[in-house]
Amino acid sequence: MAKNDLQGTLDLLVLKTLDQNGVLHGYGIVLHIQSASNDLLRVEEGSLYPALHRMEQSGWISSEWSMTETNRRAKYYKLTPQGRRQLEAAQESFDQLVRGVRAVLRFA
Repeated sequence: MAKNDLQGTLDLLVLKTLDQNGVLHGYGIVLHIQSASNDLLRVEEGSLYPALHRMEQSGWISSEWSMTETNRRAKYYKLTPQGRRQLEAAQESFDQLVRGVRAVLRFA
């Protein structure tokens, strides 16, 4: 799989997480993805924060600094209307990828 496909998958996971949960800080996003995948997926900080920055630059998410429940300062992210449209497009693209892989595996 090409790097862009993997990057797109991380984008999809983050956008879907924010769609389902509203506003979260980076660590909350990591925890949700890990929990929702039954610990099958782990997102490293070295991948997450550059992706969040890129998605914010693209207008898919917005952020705001606030205090966490443990009184630490953290950046909280939320989905924008443009991000919601990107999520729909990314889900369709991923579904097509999965259908293609399944089709190949049936004949392998």
